[in-house]
Amino acid sequence: MQQYSDERQARKQYVHHRQVRVFSTIAAILVVALVVSVFVFFHTIGKSNADVPQAQTNYGAPLVCATNDPKKSPVAYMQNGNVEVNVLNGTKAVGLARAVGDALVNRHFNVSSVGDFTSRKVERTTIYYGMNNIAQAYTVYSNFTDAKLVMDNRQDGVVSLVIGSTFNDLTKKGATPAAGAQIKNIKGCTLPSKVDQAKLPQDFRQPKK
Repeated sequence: MQQYSDERQARKQYVHHRQVRVFSTIAAILVVALVVSVFVFFHTIGKSNADVPQAQTNYGAPLVCATNDPKKSPVAYMQNGNVEVNVLNGTKAVGLARAVGDALVNRHFNVSSVGDFTSRKVERTTIYYGMNNIAQAYTVYSNFTDAKLVMDNRQDGVVSLVIGSTFNDLTKKGATPAAGAQIKNIKGCTLPSKVDQAKLPQDFRQPKK
């Protein structure tokens, strides 16, 4: 009987020691995971904080205000049907321009054409517009969460939307401003009256001079 009791006690001790080793290993893994998570978390925060100024300033591109004089009646978002857009695919994803174009048509935008951009390595979705269609550009812009606005020297009212690799989806319909709502100037933008139009980038749709 004593031998049986000793064997049972030995088994209990073995199981206990084994459990201690298992729990100790799990605890060590959790500690390592916690340390890695904290490092990644703070590294990400640091990176995000570094990126905030760029995101707030149109991803580094010069930004033109929607209105010339804040004291006057602000420009309003337009009816989607009054905004003409051509959609271009700046990525290697086949059919992306058509898909985005169809999505904009479903939102009643006047999509005049879809096709491929001159480059298939565009990173940031870009909305090209001119001095004569600022309100149209901001109306398109409100339907995207990751796009930037770029003014060029185009003279017509067409907005060119070039889809980049950062594109994921359109802004949810309920989150877009209603037609007629006032467009607020973005901090750091340049008033249209202060823009030197002679220095604007050339309209990429035109032959290079």
